Amino acid sequence: MNNELSLKSSIHLQRRILTESLSKPLRLIANKCKKVWGDENKINKVLTQYFNIVPYCTNLYIVNPKGIQISSNVNKSGESSEYMGLDRSNRPYMNELKPNCKFLLSSFYISLNQSRPSITALHTIVFRKELIGMVGIDIDLKDLPVSIPIYKEPTHWRQFKGDPSIRGTVFQQTRTESIWDKNSEIGFSILENLIRERGVFQTNIHFSSAQSTIWLTTDPYQYRILESETFTSIDTCLAYPSQIYPIEAIIPSEQINPILKKFKQLRYIDETLYLRSASINIFNGLISLTFSCDGTHYLAYNTFLEKEDSFWGSKE
Repeated sequence: MNNELSLKSSIHLQRRILTESLSKPLRLIANKCKKVWGDENKINKVLTQYFNIVPYCTNLYIVNPKGIQISSNVNKSGESSEYMGLDRSNRPYMNELKPNCKFLLSSFYISLNQSRPSITALHTIVFRKELIGMVGIDIDLKDLPVSIPIYKEPTHWRQFKGDPSIRGTVFQQTRTESIWDKNSEIGFSILENLIRERGVFQTNIHFSSAQSTIWLTTDPYQYRILESETFTSIDTCLAYPSQIYPIEAIIPSEQINPILKKFKQLRYIDETLYLRSASINIFNGLISLTFSCDGTHYLAYNTFLEKEDSFWGSKE
């Protein structure tokens, strides 16, 4: 299986797997119901008998072509007749059904009863070339397994425009020297030491507010905030034990210093268009940059290092 799935292709593949697992049992139930069509009790018996062959199912039911439920709801607890006659015609999944479509796996929607993300599958019931009804199943998102590897974050360059109100007034502002700016030499030295020698694998640096968020390989599920005063003394490094630089890191240890130097250059590149925040993740090799115009870039570290400072002025 392709390990380089994107977010979109991962979703598409997962939906295809789900379709394959649901279409066959629903087709079987549709054929069984067709044989007893018109007898509500027998239809409910079919649904009860075959409920367990449908994976992940929360509710199993039958609707007529107008979207009116003509059976009980069948679930793990048994039959529930209170939904008989329920009008489902305005539910999102009913609006997705196309003519001549035998099977539908809907988009996700928020369920009315539980207010939870849910998905519905429908299979048509056809008699003598006429649509007489549909088998429907509702599935709660929490009950769905993910049967494919999680996708990898792409490393190609991506740019996102920020708040239009900020972009519209960017030339009316100038950079104000922050506590970080006053102590940038020490601040960057501290971050370099933490990343290269003390187990920090990601840092988000906020230059204007003079604070940085860090994540450690030894405790990756919690972040720590380095406030402005921590960037005035290299003693800060003593709070973190020495660690060997991870061999799994995509960014080589020796490239951390050039990356941080380039952050500093972009911070002072212009009094109006300047770097406001930045991040490094050594494991996926990505750099993020957010400028004073609120535009954000995500790109691979080597692409970042290849660009001249003047390039960023032209981009922003």
